[in-house]
Amino acid sequence: MSSSTTSSTFRRAFKSVTPTPTSTDTLCDRLAAVLPHGFKFAIYHLSTPPTKTESLCSAPPDERPDKTFGESHFLAISIDRDHDAPASLKRASPGADEAKATEPRAQVLVFAVEIFIFTTAYSTTLFVGKADSTGYLHLLKLPKGTSSPIRQVTAIFLAYLIEHRRRKNTQTIVNLFARAQSQYLFPGSVQNDGKHILDDRGLVKWWCRVLNPLMEGLRGEAWGTPKGYLLVPGLEETDTRAFVPRTATSADNWVIGHPLEKISHYVDEFDWVPPRCLIPRYPDDPKSRFRDELDEEVSKRKQGIWKWASVKNLDQFWEMMSFRQECSSGRLTGFIWLVFNPTKKDTAAQAKTTTSALSFDAPFSSHNPPSTPPRRRVDIFAQTPRSNRGSLLKQDLDGSPPQPDRRKKKDKLKRKKKKLTGPIVSRPPKVKRQLRNYLLDRPTSTKYYYWPPEGRGAKVVSESEYKRDIELLLHLDFSTLDKAVGSSRRWISQAGVGADEWGASVLGKAKTQGNLFGSVSSGNQGAVVTNLTGLVRRKGPSQETGQSTAASNESGPISINVLDAGLIRKKPKDKA
Repeated sequence: MSSSTTSSTFRRAFKSVTPTPTSTDTLCDRLAAVLPHGFKFAIYHLSTPPTKTESLCSAPPDERPDKTFGESHFLAISIDRDHDAPASLKRASPGADEAKATEPRAQVLVFAVEIFIFTTAYSTTLFVGKADSTGYLHLLKLPKGTSSPIRQVTAIFLAYLIEHRRRKNTQTIVNLFARAQSQYLFPGSVQNDGKHILDDRGLVKWWCRVLNPLMEGLRGEAWGTPKGYLLVPGLEETDTRAFVPRTATSADNWVIGHPLEKISHYVDEFDWVPPRCLIPRYPDDPKSRFRDELDEEVSKRKQGIWKWASVKNLDQFWEMMSFRQECSSGRLTGFIWLVFNPTKKDTAAQAKTTTSALSFDAPFSSHNPPSTPPRRRVDIFAQTPRSNRGSLLKQDLDGSPPQPDRRKKKDKLKRKKKKLTGPIVSRPPKVKRQLRNYLLDRPTSTKYYYWPPEGRGAKVVSESEYKRDIELLLHLDFSTLDKAVGSSRRWISQAGVGADEWGASVLGKAKTQGNLFGSVSSGNQGAVVTNLTGLVRRKGPSQETGQSTAASNESGPISINVLDAGLIRKKPKDKA
């Protein structure tokens, strides 16, 4: 597929992704826009409801960690095994067509991606955990020269989740760690010759090409100006710049470095923040493991100081990361971020509300410009008895009156409790006539997350069921086609237990182009074929004769010059 066709496909796909109040396109509709035309795919989308989890970043001293909710999303795509099978290979038997029409077609998984979503009152973070393919996409027999739709599918899925997790006055972050491996989610797929495994440099470039359309497609009044950040430990800035896609806006969109200080709200609230409070803790992330090792170096006596012994700032942290085994084992690794800041309108409205609620002692002037007052700490512990500290602190911070003691409430309830008297009336048992998913009985929008029905998976499961389904996938075998079909059937049936409809069938709509350098079809007899033979330069034209290659071809057969024996001079031997 040519670059112009690919870019136009992205524009059409991301036009539907742009958040609008009347946007009704589902995930399957948007995936169909980038999947090959005329081919059938099955989409499987698992997700978990927002669940309270551990905070990503540690809080500064004497501060509470941010209340964090986490979600898990898993997208898998499968195709038919016998897609467009030749008719000569089918065994003709009476009634075979009717029997095959009733039997379900054998499915084989071709691609899967796992994304974690962490939300707080300040930000929404999407962390790409793993993405992998089985290499059986060649069963579709796409025209030669057609690019793989995996990159477009990954970008559309990320854009879909970003759209349905956007909140007002809240920062949206996409983060991932690119490390080349032979297989991530499909065991044994490395033995498949059809699987194309990228090296370390190719994988970093591939992810940059996946995320770059997100900034260009979601740029506008609703999203402001997003920024991409790329950091490859051990490489200079000029060498790292080679991984960024070369587009008209890539120079303004991408920054070589990290945004850890820009995505932390602690930096705006405190004059100094320890480095460990700026590094998030993601699952299976090398910087998180390095952070935990640095915490172990600090003794228990010095744990409250929040200072590492060997690393004093973030620059030293990333410098030492380049010497870690995961980043210095002969392969490059890349850390990539996309940051979508709140729009100027939202920021201005929030600043206006905050400024109107504040009172300043001195009037504004050139010597006293308006500024955000520093965060004030309430120091009431030294002058308050221990029993009343909690209630007074809550009253001062929240503006609410102190709550009475719970023990007194319980004592009053015990006193007022009366003994039940009279006949006992039995209740008839309730028959459970349908299966109900109680995981959906959660609020759609809170201060800490936004969970619309459009942004949920086709099947919403609990955290334990989700881990069980992923663990099952990691213990299957995709080394051969027969084993991959059996493993796919087992995972699809196990993950779809209890679901009425599991797996949405999608028909691709993206136009594919054949090989750009192939032969001209017989139907276009009037097409003009450009002959590039005369433009090829060949080495070795004789300068003495002054004849060019084209002139020698027009004069007739090429004459061969034979040198006489007398023209060859031998080098005389030196007599000692």
